[in-house]
Amino acid sequence: MSAEADNAGELRRVADAFIAATNAFDVEAALALFDADAVISDPSTGGRFDGRAGVRDYVQRFFVGYHTVTRLLSFDRTGDRKARLRVDFTGDFGHEIGLLEILTDPAGQIVRIDADLE
Repeated sequence: MSAEADNAGELRRVADAFIAATNAFDVEAALALFDADAVISDPSTGGRFDGRAGVRDYVQRFFVGYHTVTRLLSFDRTGDRKARLRVDFTGDFGHEIGLLEILTDPAGQIVRIDADLE
């Protein structure tokens, strides 16, 4: 298997693990996927969430707090360690379609998510 295929497989594994952790409302499992200095930028929430404390706040407020369930609609690799996910969100807020741009480091840890609604 080529290094490119390995990277694509690793990106998909990380994306699937993030969705599985947030769907299970497992904050610790979600946090384990992130680098200590990771950033989540989400204009739909009006915020930027820095480091593990920020990621914890984001997952607790917007996934656990709203009982958000995420379903992957599409996965596109957009770079060596970058992917764009189109997702279906349902929860206490209703229903939304969103985008998650995920960037990982060479170790497979998430270093950045840019999230927004369509």
